[in-house]
Amino acid sequence: MEPMSDDQPQPTPQPERRRHVSAPVTRRALALVAIGAVIAAIATIFVSGGFDRGEKLPVHTGGVGPQPTGAVAGEAFGSATTGDCLTWSSADASDLEKVDCAQAHQFEVATDVDLSLYPGVEFGPGSKFPGVLRFSELRDEHCAPAVNNYLDGRFDPKGKFSVGLINPGEAGWAAGERTIRCGLQFSGVTGTLLPIEGRVAEQDQSKVWNVGTCIGINQNVPSDPVDCAQSHAFEVVGVIDLASRFPGGMPSVEDQDKFLEGACTEASNGYLGSPDTLRDKTLTLFWDNLDLDSWLVGSRKINCSIGKEVDGSGFATIVGSAKGDILINGQAPVPPPPAPEGRSVPTPLPGAAPLPPAGG
Repeated sequence: MEPMSDDQPQPTPQPERRRHVSAPVTRRALALVAIGAVIAAIATIFVSGGFDRGEKLPVHTGGVGPQPTGAVAGEAFGSATTGDCLTWSSADASDLEKVDCAQAHQFEVATDVDLSLYPGVEFGPGSKFPGVLRFSELRDEHCAPAVNNYLDGRFDPKGKFSVGLINPGEAGWAAGERTIRCGLQFSGVTGTLLPIEGRVAEQDQSKVWNVGTCIGINQNVPSDPVDCAQSHAFEVVGVIDLASRFPGGMPSVEDQDKFLEGACTEASNGYLGSPDTLRDKTLTLFWDNLDLDSWLVGSRKINCSIGKEVDGSGFATIVGSAKGDILINGQAPVPPPPAPEGRSVPTPLPGAAPLPPAGG
C-alpha cells in the first residue's frame, strides 16, 4: 500500500503584502515568505517522486456507499474503516497496523472508498494501476469532502493536519484490491509524516510546535523539526492561546499583534531566562497570526519563535539552543553595545519603525 500526502505549493505572498509597517508585521512576513518558498521547492520533488500535495476542496457525492473489498494489501489495510488509526515504519507502509488513537500514529481514517463500485472500466478487473496524478485527483475528489464531513465541517485547511490517501499499492491492485482509505495526517514541509497523538476532532488544529522545538533549515528557509544541536532556522519559545485574550470573535491582525508583542516577549524572556539574552545573541523574536478560516473551525494557538534573518531573504543558520551557546552561520554572535540603563533595545528589522529615544 502507498500513503499519499496532500499539500501543494502555495503561492508566495505578493511583495505588497510584505509591508514594513511595524517590526511584528515584518517578522511575520519573513516567516510566511520563507515557509512558502520551501513548500514550493519540495512539492515539485514529491510530485515527480510519486507524491502530490494539494489543497483543492471540491465536493463530490458518490452513489452506492463504499465497501471494503478484502485484505489483499494486508489485514489492517483491508479492514480499516472510519475512526481507525494506523501506523507503519516502512517506506511503502507494508507493515501498516491499527493502533489505539491515543498512541502515536500517522493516519486517522475518515472513510474507505471502493473504486470498483464506480461505473466505467477505469477501475475494473485488469485495469492499470493509477499514477500519482490520478491518485491525487481521487484524493481531492473523494477524500477532501470525506475529511470535512468526518470532522463535521471543522477541518482547518491551514492547520497542522492535511488530507491524505492510502492506496493498496501495485501488488494489491493487481490482485483485485480497489479500496482506498481517506484520512488525516500531519505532514512536514518535506513531506515526512509526523506522529499524531489523539483524535483530530478532539484537539486544536492550530499549526504549532511544542516549546523548545527547533525547525531545520534548507537554503535559508525552514524545513522540518530537528534536534537543536543541528542546523536550524528558528527555535520555538512559546505557545500562546489567543482565546485567553479574545474569547469572542476573531481579533484583527493588528489586535493580535498588540497582544502577542507582550505575550511573546514574556514567553521569550521566560524561556531564555533573561530579557537581555535575545539581544545579546542578536536574535529576533517573531510570531504567527491566525486568519478567519482557522478561527472559524476552532484553531486558537500560535507560536512565538526566535531566529535571525539574512538580508531580508530568509533565515541565518543557527546551531545550538539559544538557551546556551550558539553559532550563527558558523560564528559566535557578538553582543551589541550595552543598551541605555533601564532599557533593553531589541534589534529592529529593516523597515521597522525606529524606537523612541530612551525616556521618551
